[in-house]
Amino acid sequence: MRRGNERFVSGEPAHPRQDVDHRTDVAHRQNPIAALFGCSDSRLAAEIIFDLGLGDLFVVRNAGQVISDSVVGSLEYAVAVLGVPLILVLGHDECGAVSAAIESQTADAPPLAAHIDALIQKIVPAVRRVAGGDPDAPIKLGNVDAAFVGREHLRDTVAELLERSEMISDSIAAGTLAIVGANYRLLEGRAETDIVVGTI
Repeated sequence: MRRGNERFVSGEPAHPRQDVDHRTDVAHRQNPIAALFGCSDSRLAAEIIFDLGLGDLFVVRNAGQVISDSVVGSLEYAVAVLGVPLILVLGHDECGAVSAAIESQTADAPPLAAHIDALIQKIVPAVRRVAGGDPDAPIKLGNVDAAFVGREHLRDTVAELLERSEMISDSIAAGTLAIVGANYRLLEGRAETDIVVGTI
C-alpha cells in the first residue's frame, strides 16, 4: 500500500489488477490484503490513492470515519472471515465532518439534521480537547486547529474500535492483525502514518 501510494503521489500509477481477466478471477472469491475504514469524502477513493485493483481492499466508509455497529461488524467480517492482517483507519485534512463538529461548538451554531448531528457528536470530544478551556463554553473558530482535531479524532476512532470489538483486540494480541491510523493529505495525495497498534 505504501508503494502504491508513492506511485499515486508521483503521478505514475500502475493501475494493477483492473483488467477483464482479473475481474473474472475475483468474481467468485475475494482475498483482500487489508481492510480500510475511511471517510466517505469523494476525494478519498481508496483503491485509487493506493494504486490497487479489484479485490485488493475491503472498504468501509462513512462521513468522518466514525465508529458504529455496522462499521465494527463489517471490520470483524474482514478479519474473521476474509482473514485480513491489517485494518487501515484513514482520516484526511479538510474534512467536512470535522469542520461541522467544530462549528457545532460555537455560539449560536445552527441546528443540524438529526443523523448528521449523531455523526459529528463522535468528533466533538476531539474538538473539546483541542479547544481546551471550559468544556461547556462556546469556542471561537479561529482558536481551533482542524488538523489537530482530525488527528485526535483518528486516535479516538482506533481506540473505540479496539474497545468495542473483543475479536479485533484478541486478533491484535495474537499477532495476526494490526491497525494503522493514517491521515491523507488531499493536495499532495500522501497517506501519512500516525498510529500503529500491533505488529505489521
